[in-house]
Amino acid sequence: MKMDNIVNFILESGISLSLFSLIYILFLRKETFFRLNRLFLLSSLLFSVILPFLKFQVYNTDPVMLTEITITPYRNLIEAVTVYGKDLSGSIEQAILSANAIILIYIAGLLFFLLRFLVRVAELILLIYQNPVQKMHGFKLVTLNQNIGPFSFLNYVFLSSSLERKDGYHKMIAHELEHIKQGHTFDVIILEILTAFQWFNPFMWMFQRVVRENHEYLADQAVLNSGVSRGYYKKLLLIQYAGDQFEMTNHFNYSLIKNRVRMMSKLRSSKVANGKVIFGILAAFVLVVVFACEKKESFEVGAKKEVAPLNVSALNEQLKIESASGNLRKIRQLFSGGNTGEADDDSLINIHTAQKKEEPKKLGVAEEVFFLVDEMPGFPGGDDALRQFITNSVEYPEAAIEKGLQGKVVVSFVVTKNGSIANSHIAHGVDPALDKEALRVINSLPVWTPGTHKGKAVNVSYTVPITFALDNNL
Repeated sequence: MKMDNIVNFILESGISLSLFSLIYILFLRKETFFRLNRLFLLSSLLFSVILPFLKFQVYNTDPVMLTEITITPYRNLIEAVTVYGKDLSGSIEQAILSANAIILIYIAGLLFFLLRFLVRVAELILLIYQNPVQKMHGFKLVTLNQNIGPFSFLNYVFLSSSLERKDGYHKMIAHELEHIKQGHTFDVIILEILTAFQWFNPFMWMFQRVVRENHEYLADQAVLNSGVSRGYYKKLLLIQYAGDQFEMTNHFNYSLIKNRVRMMSKLRSSKVANGKVIFGILAAFVLVVVFACEKKESFEVGAKKEVAPLNVSALNEQLKIESASGNLRKIRQLFSGGNTGEADDDSLINIHTAQKKEEPKKLGVAEEVFFLVDEMPGFPGGDDALRQFITNSVEYPEAAIEKGLQGKVVVSFVVTKNGSIANSHIAHGVDPALDKEALRVINSLPVWTPGTHKGKAVNVSYTVPITFALDNNL
């Protein structure tokens, strides 16, 4: 997985969890439909994990009649690559160091919380091996010598030996059994791992807290539904509020006792209150639209007829554009120099350019060059890798630095059907020194994955803008 994908996962899942945490706290936390609340929390958790992997393509279905094609010298343009003069080396290095420091801090936090999780699991295993274990009906009872409040983990119930003689001993076991029956341990484990990845996000800690709080409400509700009186159970909670707290487990001491007592005393929420979960559904919809939808244009040409691709070949100082189908009513050329022209009812026009080509490699005159294809050519590693290659390869000319020269050089070239670079030339220049350096770097590009059209590898025109910038204009 690439670094940018990891960052997207952390940020998108974190934003999603934050939003659902706020919705739960504002609208659902004080309601008594605890099972529905748990479903909401677990669904929010699952949705937040898979959200970064969801990608939907949304097409614009409005038909567009293709009666005019605009041709410019800049085709298949990637985002500009900016190359700085050596005056900025210090600030660039500082930015890189800052980014690396942030990454190191995040990784340190991640490792710390993962290690803490593993240490707690190890402590639980030690408690099992160091204390008497009784096999009961459906669970195992671990009797502890330490004065620790009751808690459960997987199918183990941990109780201090000092509690065996106290009133309500079996009710405490019943409470912990509910945690086991409802699988609360698995919620806790997943939350611990996710919290390690989201340790910097305060809403993640809040989310973890409300999930565990919900666990306690569910266990309390189950014990009360078994016939235990509310008054007796409240008194039992206050009496048993003793002993140390063991983290990462379900136990009596996790939630504030007053919150649990208050929820027991509260009247059951009305069925109308169930409708508050609609806020969660709306939030999920918004998150999908913001993070998962990618808009793509869909063009319907004429009566759903396929328009043949434009075939382009370079002849000396002319750019010859052919429409194989001959069905284009009008072609207009727009160039930065201001030259325009039109060709009506004709499938062949010549466009004169003011810029002569550089000639490192040439395609044969009869070879076709495509602008629009089914699958565009790809640089090894993608556009980000292409920009990185150019940034690392360009050497800002000393003469240009001394003269204070800067600007955007646009280089056009053809990615051939075998992936090599051909017909590279300056589409828009700034200065011979900068133009020459930009052209040198483009000609040094490694082999690409060629573009394909109708299942065949083809020659495809490509354009890369390279911005040369000095410190004084930033």
